[in-house]
Amino acid sequence: MHSQPIALLQWPLPPDASQHGPALDHHLYLNLWIALALLALAHLILFAGLILRRRAAPHKAPRRQALIEYLPLLAITLLFAFLGIRAERLWAATRYSGADLSALQVEVTGVQFAWYFRYPGPDYAFGRTNPALVEPGAGNPLGLDPADPRGADDFVSSTLVLPANREVDLHLHAQDVIHGFSVPALRIKQNAVPGQDIHIHFTPTTPGTYAILCTQLCGSGHYRMTANLQVVTPGEFQQWLTEHGAPR
Repeated sequence: MHSQPIALLQWPLPPDASQHGPALDHHLYLNLWIALALLALAHLILFAGLILRRRAAPHKAPRRQALIEYLPLLAITLLFAFLGIRAERLWAATRYSGADLSALQVEVTGVQFAWYFRYPGPDYAFGRTNPALVEPGAGNPLGLDPADPRGADDFVSSTLVLPANREVDLHLHAQDVIHGFSVPALRIKQNAVPGQDIHIHFTPTTPGTYAILCTQLCGSGHYRMTANLQVVTPGEFQQWLTEHGAPR
């Protein structure tokens, strides 16, 4: 549970299993508490005006009138500017700065209506793909080109398996339409767009199994476009790679 000033007024959130998640949660709670405070203040002013109103409003000096009208407006403008800049900095930390060179590379491909996850082999390089070779029924859902030797040790999984406490750099792709790659428990959401290679990096921290969703209406089977993310210990991850013939 998140420790907040008033336990009875908590807004429950999904479990947080990423390194960057607490900062996002804190900013969300800050927005909610500020919104609640402004709502309470507006109602207090409204009730005070109804209770203390006078039959004839006294004449206010222009300076006092400006102070009453513009000072609250200035305060609210500065407050929202602060929240906007703070949110932009949180966004930039994961979107505008690249992943560490030692980050684990995984390719994520969305296709109606499934997610596929490709891992490079010991050469740490992804092989070439060819849309003409896409044939899920033959075990080649991504169209891996057998003529490219770099792809000989690549393997594709329907489950995203990641080691805890190691940075991950995801390469997001889409074969057909826009798909929304989302893992609520890791506070991750990024669209996968056909023809684009979009990167998003993060560090999972808590072992467990988490839901991967598609947040874009991608067709009649959108509701069932889900997958699982398994965060495991580094030792378990190495064992999993060995089972797939890609130890490193």
